[in-house]
Amino acid sequence: MAEPLAGYRILDCAAYVTGPLASMILGDQGADVIKIEPVGLGDPMRHLGTSRGGIGALFAGCNRSKRSISLNLREPRGRELLESLVEGADVFVQNFRPGVVDRLGIGEPALRRRRPDLVYVSISAFGHVGPWSGKPAFDHVVQAAAGIASVQADRESGEPRFVRNAVVDKVTAYTAAQAITAALLQRERTGEGSHVRLTMLESAISFMWPDAMDRETLLGEGVDLRPALAEAYRMIRVKDGHIAVAVLTQDQLYGLFRAVDRPEFIEDPRFSTINALLKNLDALMEETAAAALERTVEDTIAALELEDVPCAPVLATHEIAGHPQLRANRSLEEVHHPSMGRMRRPRPAARFSDEPPSATRHAPRLGEHTDEILTGLGLGAGEIAEVRAKGIVG
Repeated sequence: MAEPLAGYRILDCAAYVTGPLASMILGDQGADVIKIEPVGLGDPMRHLGTSRGGIGALFAGCNRSKRSISLNLREPRGRELLESLVEGADVFVQNFRPGVVDRLGIGEPALRRRRPDLVYVSISAFGHVGPWSGKPAFDHVVQAAAGIASVQADRESGEPRFVRNAVVDKVTAYTAAQAITAALLQRERTGEGSHVRLTMLESAISFMWPDAMDRETLLGEGVDLRPALAEAYRMIRVKDGHIAVAVLTQDQLYGLFRAVDRPEFIEDPRFSTINALLKNLDALMEETAAAALERTVEDTIAALELEDVPCAPVLATHEIAGHPQLRANRSLEEVHHPSMGRMRRPRPAARFSDEPPSATRHAPRLGEHTDEILTGLGLGAGEIAEVRAKGIVG
């Protein structure tokens, strides 16, 4: 079965997480992704976090299924080579601060002259207009601005807390990947390219809105304010660990009471409905704490599953790879990277057939495919040696 995006070429001129992860998703789905990196250090993400063989695990997790070329875009010849690549590309992705690409001469109007139906993608932190348009930002800065840190506030102290995960970077990347495929579909229908613009701030707010912004949605009088869904995000502490439990129906609620040997709570007015339960969660947790502490994770999960209550053990990161469900799904794979050696990685999450997919290429070394790509543009060995000697390519 042909990969869904086979035949499309994407130029990834982005760094860090948002743009690279977006293009990696499309590369996993068959697109030919060429990662364009500065001569010298390349994408700064190469050098952050756990690494081996000169490549960081975080970089590898955002840049598989790509080829890499190292180009000096501050040199006219480097920009000429980029423009030659654009002529054969379908998508160009960049996440420079607003204005930088125009100063480099690789803004949307300039590249569209070389490829009129190009899908040009601009990812920024806060947008191209407004008082924050020129501000730099990384994930947790936008978490603060989007209200995520506020939603994560400690229940007792009220102190805001970050999600300790690059959630904004990643949701922006997923938003970008979907928008790119939509723009390609639009081009198939109309023959016209488009300039896709998206911000980390808006991606984060859209991601948050349905549940976390529940109380900010309905305007005017007559609003029946109820506890936020997030109030139900609690854990049960048991003798040897913690368990997450979710109850959203009456049957699940009663099943929870039976599973923790508290059937009398079924008649308790504090817990008689889901909304009443949400208002009295602290009381429920206190009432069940003593019984729960006498049981193990295994026994409690078994009792909850018998009642068909949604639940799962709270797994440590080192426990995830060996979990029977992930093994059954074949969610992870072990591969050998030519520089990083033996490594584990998730398979692409979207499956287009029964067979779980695998990444099409390993995360590239800096400039690993420079000669291959330049040869594809028609440069001979002598020309390649010349531009390399001048520092135009790495």
